[in-house]
Order: sequence, then C-alpha cells, then structure tokens
Amino acid sequence: MVVFSHTNWRKPTIRTFDRPSIFLAGALSSLLILWTFFFFSTQTQTQPTTTTCNCHQPDPAFNLQSDPPISTFYDDPNFSYTINKPISNWDQKRQTWLKLHPSFAPSSHTRVLIVTGSRSTPCKSRTGDHFLLRFYRNKVDYCRIHGYDIFYNNVLLDPKMASCWAKISTVRAAMVAHPEAEWIWWLDEDAAFTDMEFKIPFDRYKDYNFVVHGWPKEVYVKKSWLGLNAGSFLIRNCQWSIDFLEKWADMGPGSVNFEKWAEVLLSEFKHESDDQTALAYLLLKDHQKWVGKKMLIETGYYLEGYWVLIVDTLKNITERYLEIETKAGMLRRRHAEKVSERYGVLREPLLKDAGNEFGSWRRPFVTHFAGCQPCNGKHNPLFTGEGCRDAMNKALNFADNQVLRNYGFVHRNLSDPSTVSPLPFDYPA
Repeated sequence: MVVFSHTNWRKPTIRTFDRPSIFLAGALSSLLILWTFFFFSTQTQTQPTTTTCNCHQPDPAFNLQSDPPISTFYDDPNFSYTINKPISNWDQKRQTWLKLHPSFAPSSHTRVLIVTGSRSTPCKSRTGDHFLLRFYRNKVDYCRIHGYDIFYNNVLLDPKMASCWAKISTVRAAMVAHPEAEWIWWLDEDAAFTDMEFKIPFDRYKDYNFVVHGWPKEVYVKKSWLGLNAGSFLIRNCQWSIDFLEKWADMGPGSVNFEKWAEVLLSEFKHESDDQTALAYLLLKDHQKWVGKKMLIETGYYLEGYWVLIVDTLKNITERYLEIETKAGMLRRRHAEKVSERYGVLREPLLKDAGNEFGSWRRPFVTHFAGCQPCNGKHNPLFTGEGCRDAMNKALNFADNQVLRNYGFVHRNLSDPSTVSPLPFDYPA
C-alpha cells in the first residue's frame, strides 16, 4: 500500500464547541444520512443487477464444455473426414451445429483456423528441424496476437496424396473438425508472417470462397504455373469449397485420373503435375465454373511474398517504421501484448503512402521461402544453402522483433537469432 504524507501535516488542536455548533452539526449529519439512504435505494432500483450471463457481450467466451446430446453430422456412421467420400449439404450441417453451440456464433463469419504442417520424419538437413520449429513458432505468435486457432499436421492423412498434395486432405479434414471456423488458411511450413500487425481484409472477400496470391495476367494470358503460389491460400468453410477440393484432389496422385491429368498439365504449362500447376489449370480452364465471383487472385498485398524480392528490403523497412514512431508517441507506448491489434490500427493511416508488394516500404505480410527446402536441403540450384539460411534468419528475426517488442527486447542484428538487447523507455524517441 502506498501512503502519501506531507511535511506540513500536524495533529489538529483539540477545542471545545458551543451548543449551537453541536446542534447544527447534528442536523447536517441527519440530512446526510437521509440523502445517502435515498440515493442508494434509487440506484438499487434503477441499475441492472450483475449476473454471470454474457448474453449482451459482442463475443462471449466459447463454452468448451458444452456439446448437447442431440444428433449431428458427427453421429452419422457414413460421414467421413477423407477426401474420397463426398459430403453434401455441408452449409446446413454447419449451421445446425452452430445453433447447438451458440457461444461460437458471434463473429463466426470471420473466424480463422490456420493450417500448416510438415513431414513426420526428422529433416535430412542438419538445420532443417531448427528452422521448421522457428517457422511454426512464428505462426503461433501471429495466432496468439490475433486470437486465431492453429492446426499443425505432420502425418499423411491420405498416403497416396504425398508431398505438396498432402495439404488438400489436411484442409478438408480441418473443415470437418472445425465447423465453427468460417475460413481455413493454409500456410506452407516455410512461410513466415513478417507483419505481425496486418490482418486479412475479410470484408472484401464476402463474394469469394477461395483467395490465392498471384498475378492474373501471368495465369490467364501467359499461361504460367508461376502466376500464383499455392503455399498460402484462404478457403471458406462451405459446400462450394468441399466440392472444389474434390475436383482439385482428382488431379492428384490419389486419383485414378492422375496420369491423364499429368499429361494435360504438362501440355498446357510445360511443367510436371503438382498442386500448384493443377490449381492454375482450374483457374485457367474452369474460370466460369470455379471462379466467377468465387475465386480471387489477390494482388493487393503479400498474402504470399517471394523471399528473394523481400529480404534485402527489411533493414530499410525497419528504419522507415522507426522514423514513424519517433514522431508518433502513441506507437512508442509500451502495452500488453493482448492489445497489440490496437496499435496496428493506429499505425495504418501513417502507411497510406508506403505502397504494397514489390518496391513498398510497408512490412511484407507473408514471406515464403519457396525453393529453399529447409527440411530436405535440396534447394533450388539458383540459390545456396548458406544464402537461404541467412535470408530465413533475417526474416524470422525481423518478425520476432515485432513480438519481442512487447516483452521489452529486440534483435539489434537481424542475422543473429540468439542475441537480444533490452529496450529503453520511450524507444525509439
């Protein structure tokens, strides 16, 4: 307890009071008692009583212990999590489940489950497991800051759908396991969040069910499988998406049509059959069926950014953000990590001239180390293993600084993942 004192305080002198003074004091005391009684009686009648009900809260806490004994799709013995068994009426099934679990209903239209994964065996590269752990920790940091859930899978849910194709089975199972989530967000294991404040602008995706980063001209005009990247995509948890995943999976190694599709994709894109080439084909050939207002190639921000174009810009971006903070005192204010989103909102107007994607000084949202193959070590021959490792260190430390800032520390050197320094008060003023 803090006790305030003053050097001029002294004990009051005792004195006697005359009778009129005593009478006046008694009268005032009586009036004060009556007023206090009246005031609190009125307050008790007009103020609502406090209860444990959170009904009027915009987003009450989830009730994780309630699962009514009423039959749902989970109780159907013919219902399956696997990609080879179709699901019908999924939208209705989800809505029925949400009605039975009302604590999940508020804000369900923007609820996100991030899904990622890696192989089940140890990495062959000597630093592979270390980097995969850091990539995963990066995703966990982002989810914790923004209140998202995350599922990390490291087993083949369909043994025939191995390698890059495994994500389709994983995403399908995640939809079924999480009817409370509106969006499933797949992220490759070698993709990192490099802007911890940025949030997906879901309001502009109200007419879409699938969002992937890329360049429409490269896909539709140049017919390039590199016109998009399947390492990061958003897919709505709905019947349309269930059907789309089945179509996508039909082009993979788990399908009897795999060889046929492999020939088609090689002819169209001059590239071997993989998940990304198949996705590009679906966008190119079945544009009206699958796209229309349902699929979008995002060009407005780095939903997936190529690391080669990003890593060398991180130092300059750091300096530009520090310049902003020297002029904006609120952005320098120390705060609890739980309210970090507030400071992202405050910063956004100051970034209106930063641009987006290549040539921008805005933090890149997601940096993807495509071609580095940190686990198996078989990197693209255009790169070196040392170059990839140095770039991954810089990007992960760049992201880590945004997290550690809430704990009072920072990496001074982006190439050094181990050494941090405490930050002075009001940094960087």
